[in-house]
Amino acid sequence: MNFVATPVRLSTSSTTFEAEFKARLHWSAQTDRDIEQRVADILADVQQRGDAAVLDYTARFDGLHASNMAGLELSQAELKAAFDGLPDDLRRALSAAAQRIESYHLAQRRAGGESWSYQDADGTLLGQKVTPLDRVGIYVPGGKAAYPSSVLMSAIPAHVAGVAEIIMVVPTPKGEKNQLVLAAAHLAGVTRVFTIGGAQAVAALAYGTATVPRVDKITGPGNAYVACAKKRVFGVVGIDMIAGPSEILVLADGSTPPDWVAMDLFSQAEHDELAQSILLCPDADYIDLVQASIDRLLPDMPRRQIIAQSLNDRGALILTRSMEEACAISNQIAPEHLEVSSQDPHRWEPLLKHAGALFLGAYTSESLGDYCAGPNHVLPTSGTARFSSPLGVYDFQKRSSLIEVSLAGAQTLGPMAALLADGEGLQAHAMSARMRLQSASQPRTRARRS
Repeated sequence: MNFVATPVRLSTSSTTFEAEFKARLHWSAQTDRDIEQRVADILADVQQRGDAAVLDYTARFDGLHASNMAGLELSQAELKAAFDGLPDDLRRALSAAAQRIESYHLAQRRAGGESWSYQDADGTLLGQKVTPLDRVGIYVPGGKAAYPSSVLMSAIPAHVAGVAEIIMVVPTPKGEKNQLVLAAAHLAGVTRVFTIGGAQAVAALAYGTATVPRVDKITGPGNAYVACAKKRVFGVVGIDMIAGPSEILVLADGSTPPDWVAMDLFSQAEHDELAQSILLCPDADYIDLVQASIDRLLPDMPRRQIIAQSLNDRGALILTRSMEEACAISNQIAPEHLEVSSQDPHRWEPLLKHAGALFLGAYTSESLGDYCAGPNHVLPTSGTARFSSPLGVYDFQKRSSLIEVSLAGAQTLGPMAALLADGEGLQAHAMSARMRLQSASQPRTRARRS
């Protein structure tokens, strides 16, 4: 069967561009009432029946039948055997990627992940105490494709942050385990692994069962049911983000080989049919060349059917008036992945405010960031890069304020606090502050009774 990919062609000069562009960006989050209700039922069932419910849903949805939860947990020995059994070149590549990811996140921790404090002139100590979460859950998709890279991207920054326990869940439909995923779990030091997925896995992590320990935060992408479940359990546990379909936006000045750009568009389109790939370029002839590359390269792609549907349904090749206008449109989209495919990417980078990750220059393919560059590939989608950030060390830490007021500081701060508390009508607050004004010396320790 021949598959044809013809992303919609748009031009910012057209009077209908805004409406056409808005329609192309729109997508159904699949969180309709049916999904919401189904997820709500699963969460309630797991919360009530625990392991028994998880076993039932795993058998029903993944075709994986186990008599008890021990049959759904992988041992450390099995993870190590998977790592040891990899071909030498693949094992070296996985290890090298892990080292680069760890190095990046160590730098991230040094940049802003340490406790700090200072003293005022009156001796009052103020600061921030940074502590790691005790236990986190990482969700690793296991449906249409396997994602060992997502194991590294979630577990390694958790380790760098100092998290003591990392609980991984990964669906294994019909019991098929991806050895590279297990090897990545071994390399990244995952504490426990359960072969469960979907909303039931999220529920087990959020509420805990007799077997699956309750976690403090859940990270990692998944399908619409996983996203909906994460949204519903937020507040019971922390979550990283609500991930939507994968996205790439290529900002091109026409200097990059068109085959490279076409393949970069493919790299996101092959994830699934809802993924979105967009090209912004001020050169109409270059856009024609990219379309020609798409036509020539697509038939040889193993996932050509998915790529074709994604590009046909959600892809776009957009002719802009200038690179400056392309940058403005990019900010409006706030894409997950933003490639600045230009001879002078640093000219345009200052104009780009919103993106999950920026890939600067023709040699910086998005795929390098997915696997081994070092920065995290768990990124905000669906325009949420306007206000959220990539997964990082900071997602696995929490911060507590440190305040130690000196005697002199109490005399300075007390009157201010009392006046403000009186203004709010909170007299106990005001009195609590004023009591410290009555002290002329350090508080005394009450003598022990003999």
